[in-house]
Amino acid sequence: MSEEFISLGAKLRQHAHFQPHAPAVSCGPATLDYDALHRRTNRIARGLAAMGVKQGDLVTVGLPNGIAFVEACYAIWKLGATPQPVSFRLPKAELEAIVELAETPLVIAEFEHRIDRPVVTVEDLAAKSDDEGDLPDATPPVSKAPTSGGSTGRPKLILAGQPGVAPKETPEIAMWQIKPDDVCVLPAPLYHNAGFGMMMTATMMGAHLAVMPRFDAEGVLAEIEARKATWVYLVPTMMTRIWRLPEEVRTRYDVSSLHTLWHLAAPCPAWLKEAFIRWIGPQKVMELYAGTEAQAVTIITGEEWLTHRGSVGRVAMGEMKIVGEDGQDLPPGEVGEIYMRPAEGSPPTYRYLGATAKSLPGGWESLGDIGWFDAEGYLYLADRRTDMILVGGSNVYPAEIEAALEEHPAVQSCAVIGLPDEDLGNVVHAIVQPRAPVTAEELKAHLADRLVTYKQPRTYEFVQEALRDDAGKVRRSALREARLPPA
Repeated sequence: MSEEFISLGAKLRQHAHFQPHAPAVSCGPATLDYDALHRRTNRIARGLAAMGVKQGDLVTVGLPNGIAFVEACYAIWKLGATPQPVSFRLPKAELEAIVELAETPLVIAEFEHRIDRPVVTVEDLAAKSDDEGDLPDATPPVSKAPTSGGSTGRPKLILAGQPGVAPKETPEIAMWQIKPDDVCVLPAPLYHNAGFGMMMTATMMGAHLAVMPRFDAEGVLAEIEARKATWVYLVPTMMTRIWRLPEEVRTRYDVSSLHTLWHLAAPCPAWLKEAFIRWIGPQKVMELYAGTEAQAVTIITGEEWLTHRGSVGRVAMGEMKIVGEDGQDLPPGEVGEIYMRPAEGSPPTYRYLGATAKSLPGGWESLGDIGWFDAEGYLYLADRRTDMILVGGSNVYPAEIEAALEEHPAVQSCAVIGLPDEDLGNVVHAIVQPRAPVTAEELKAHLADRLVTYKQPRTYEFVQEALRDDAGKVRRSALREARLPPA
C-alpha cells in the first residue's frame, strides 16, 4: 500500500482523533460523532473476530438504512474483511445462493431465515466485547462486494478492484463532490452500490452523513431544510415522487443550502431532469453513468445537459466505444452496444464471482447497454440489450416509452415489456402503477403525439404494487416471465 493511503479503519481513527465530536452519521434523531463511531466499531469488530471473521473474508450485511449499517461496515473493514451488502428484504433462496457464493462466515442482519450460517445483529456482536480500544491495523484487499443490481437468476458478486483504503491526507473535495464540511442526505438504500459508495466517501472525508431509514418524498425536503444539507443523492423514481408533490408542499421547504444533487442508477426522463435543473439550479444537478464494475464513467453537469438534452455526459474515466452487431466500431450518431475498459495501464476495477464478462479483444467489456455518441463525444443511452423489444423488425427501447408514460401526471411508475405476437414477433405491453385514476385510452391519447405508432403499447395493465425497487431498478425480464403462458 502506498504511503499516501491508509486503511479505512485507520482513517476513521484519524477522524476520531482530530474531530472527535463532529457528527459522523445520523438517522432520524440519533447521531454518532466520529469518536463514538470509532469506539463502537472497535467493539463490534472484536465481536466479529470472536465469531471467526478474519482478513480477506466477505461478510454479508443485510441491514436496512441506519447507523447500524455503517457500524457493521466499519467493523468489518477494521478486521481487513469486506462488506458484502444485500437487500434486507432478500428472500431466503436468494440469500442462500449469495452466502454460498461469498463463503461468508456469518450474516449481519435481522432476517428470520434459517440458513447454514449464523445470522447476527450489530447489537449481538457488540455484546460479545466491552473493549473499545484500538485494534491492530488491517487493510481489506477488497473494499466492497455488492451483488449485481439488475441480475436475475444466478447470483453474481462484483468484487471491487480497489482495496479498503483512503487518502492519508484528506483532500479538499473527493469523488461525488463531497467536502469534509458537507452534510450529506442519503435516502437511497445503502445496500445498493451507489448508496454504499457514497456512504464510504462521506465518512472517509469526515463529512456528516444523514441516512434516511426509508424514502419519503416530503421527508427528503424536510431533512434537507432541517439539516441545512449541502449534498443529496436521489434516483429518478425519487425525483418523480418529489416533483409530483403538490407545488405548495414542494416549495414550502428551503433547499437552497444544496450545492450538489446527484442522480444515477436508472434512466432519468428528460422532462424530469429539466424540471429539477430549473428548480435546483443547472450548476448543482449532476449525473453519472457507469456500472458497478466501474470500467469507465461518464459525467454531465446540468449546464451541459441543457445543450446536450438527454445525454449522460462525456467519458471522464476509462474508455468507451459503440459496437455494431457485426462487432465493428460504429461512428458518432449510430446506435450500438456500449463497450468499455479502464484507461491503459490501470489495474482491473473489479472481478466477478459467479459470472463471466461479455468481452471483445483488447480488454473491452459490455454491460449490455445500448447507446450512441454525438460528434462532441457526449453519450446517449437507448436501453439494455436484454430489455430491447423487436417489433416487426424495428428495435423498441422500453426506457423511451417509460419516460413518455411517466410524463402523465397520473402515472406513479411504469415498466414496459415485450410479449410474444404471431404477427409482429412481439408487441409492447405497459404495466402501470397509477397515482390517480387513469384509463388505457387516456394514456394512449397521451402517447399519440409523443411516440411513433410501433413504439406505442398495444396493451396496458394496471397494478398497485411498486414496479421499481428502492434503488430505482426495474427487473423487466422477471415481469415478462411472469406474464408468459406456461410452456
